[in-house]
Amino acid sequence: MTVLPDDGLSLAAEFPDATHEQWQRLVEGVLRKSGKEVTGEAAEAALSTKLEDGLITRPLYTARPDADGPDTGFPGFAPFVRGGTPEGGSASGWDVRQRIAGSDPVRVNEAALADLENGTTSLWLTVGRQGVPAGALGRALQDVYLDLAPVTLDAGAEYADAARALLALYAEREVAPEAARAALGIDPLGHEARTGEALDTAPAVEIAREAAASWPGVRALTVDALPYHEAGGSAAEELGLSLATGVAYLRALTGAGLAAEAAFGQLEFRYSATADQFLTIAKLRAARRLWARIAEACGTPEAGAQRQHAVTSPVMMTRRDPWVNMLRTTVACMAAGVGGADSVTVLPFDSELGLPDAFARRIARNTSTVLLEESHLARVIDPAGGSYYVEQLTDELAHAAWEFFQTVERAGGLAAALRSGLVAERLAATWAARSKKLATRREPVTGVSEFPLLSEKPLVREAAPAAPSGGLPRVRRDEAYEALRARSDAHLEATGGRPRIFLAALGPASAHTARATFASNLFQAGGIEPVHDPVSVDAANAAEAYAASGAAGVAVLCSSDALYEERAAAVAAALRGAGATTVFLAGKPGTCADAVDEYVFAGCDAVAVLSSVLDRMGVAQ
Repeated sequence: MTVLPDDGLSLAAEFPDATHEQWQRLVEGVLRKSGKEVTGEAAEAALSTKLEDGLITRPLYTARPDADGPDTGFPGFAPFVRGGTPEGGSASGWDVRQRIAGSDPVRVNEAALADLENGTTSLWLTVGRQGVPAGALGRALQDVYLDLAPVTLDAGAEYADAARALLALYAEREVAPEAARAALGIDPLGHEARTGEALDTAPAVEIAREAAASWPGVRALTVDALPYHEAGGSAAEELGLSLATGVAYLRALTGAGLAAEAAFGQLEFRYSATADQFLTIAKLRAARRLWARIAEACGTPEAGAQRQHAVTSPVMMTRRDPWVNMLRTTVACMAAGVGGADSVTVLPFDSELGLPDAFARRIARNTSTVLLEESHLARVIDPAGGSYYVEQLTDELAHAAWEFFQTVERAGGLAAALRSGLVAERLAATWAARSKKLATRREPVTGVSEFPLLSEKPLVREAAPAAPSGGLPRVRRDEAYEALRARSDAHLEATGGRPRIFLAALGPASAHTARATFASNLFQAGGIEPVHDPVSVDAANAAEAYAASGAAGVAVLCSSDALYEERAAAVAAALRGAGATTVFLAGKPGTCADAVDEYVFAGCDAVAVLSSVLDRMGVAQ
């Protein structure tokens, strides 16, 4: 028996150091087996992934010089990449901020009390046209301990009335000024982005001056980046526009006589958190670094700790199979917490369907509770810090955002960029490129474009107040597929059945299962029900199987390339003889071109294919 040396844990001490070049050579060998003859950097590039904003994610990050970013410092110290406070969330975790929509102050109050009694630590209320009247704010916050529960407002154009009402409520209930904790949510530029309506900023400046002088725990202005995220903006665009907003507010506040340090203290920033966990982590870290740079340029580097509120992305939420939204928001919440957000709002899984019910609200707040109390995510400050990937992504994202911020500044600032159309055009171009990825399913949406469930029973919720509109659009990842499914739903209601397509599976299961599964998922994404005969289809039984399927003129051949060459032409002819007007082939375009009409394959424009098929079936728009 060999006796191991008692030398601690120097497990790799006897092995020679591997080099990056050696790893690349191994990658070359793997790619060669798949038919790709590439070497060196090209081999590594073949495994890389292109992101928005010109960023590229490589398959491996190391401590090579070109992967080193700037000094990230320590939490609580400039440039605040690792956190805005020395303790981060290690003491009590992030603030669990629950959003409450609705216009009935009694019901809002019931929801607020239930949330606060069950894990929520602060409230986010919609006030004004889309929410509780400012005059009823006291009723909505009845029995809420305002010295313990921070309140955030979202009042749009009625920000002055809402802010005054909350400050008056603090005074009425004798909340000590130093005990009051609130974000008044004043965001004139965000409102203009949402609605196209320019607001007078003079009342905002005056309220901020009052808050700075008399309410040390109250921040008057919110830099809300969600309007740009919801208009299809990328992470760098979201960051760049938040910087432009913040700088515009700093100019207004300091121009009115507020000291720079006090002006910085009046701002809170709101960002989206998506299910792309690494991008979300890097975005929040980059945001702090960028804002610290602004503070440094203003001569107040110590004031550059950005206060962050992260909200799980509305863009990623789906209306079909909404239960999957729980998974998305869990990942997004985790990323927000790891990224160092001070407050996190998890949107309920049914929020795109109307007013969330009690169960959905409970799951939303418990998401943070599980991550904080059971997963212990907040015990370590900036746990992603030091990751070669996260550090480089943070650095690259910060540079891309700064470049766009400078573009907006050269255009005259955010207000001018909004009114000239610069912002709308830039975001529209970004969304158009992303829409292509969604249409081709290169960016999959589980439960919608991938693995849809046609038999699901739709959830019905009470209608929510109409969202502000008139400015930048609000986009959703599921919107193109949602339109297709709506056509199918209407057809179901009118005829009692969904439009059907016949899957002609040729040969044994080993030959057709992969492509039949692919085709089945693709067509169900458009609300089209796939039907196939349990027995392998051939020229002799194809007509009978097609007639029994109830398909509306469209069939899809599914098998291996070898069997296509043997059987596709005869089976396609039999299907046409039975009434099929269009025959698709699941596979490479050009296969059996003389026998079939069209193809479905990985990377095809699924939205265009599905829309065309529904048209051919006579399904109304």
